[in-house]
Amino acid sequence: MASRHLARSIVLQALFEWDFYNQSTNLSATVERNIKVFGAGFDEQDFTKKLALGVKEHLPRIDKVIQSSAPERPLSQLTIIDRNVLRIGLYELLYENKDEVPPKVAINEAIELAKNFGGPSSGKFVNGVLGAIYKEIEIEH
Repeated sequence: MASRHLARSIVLQALFEWDFYNQSTNLSATVERNIKVFGAGFDEQDFTKKLALGVKEHLPRIDKVIQSSAPERPLSQLTIIDRNVLRIGLYELLYENKDEVPPKVAINEAIELAKNFGGPSSGKFVNGVLGAIYKEIEIEH
């Protein structure tokens, strides 16, 4: 598994736990534990931490964008996996350096996470939401 993909998987698992416990757990500690368990010795630990804490820092705006992009599916009704895959993908689309993480890579990675960890329609759902948001971003710029 490529290092950045592993990093995103670790972040998804940490965000899942954090979200499951209503954001009452220490996300940084969860990420550190998950790195030790799932990614000991891999070279993207800084990226992993930056991604997880970036999602947390920008959560209100990210959730607002998700809600406005999928109004028929309220955030609280999304599965924890779908919700957090969208959060990761959106963080990368909105806040990451586009030279480091091109938008299409962010979308494709989110789709893969959704397919690997989500339900049968998760990949299509994530693709639809992030694709629509990406088109809007492109129109604005």
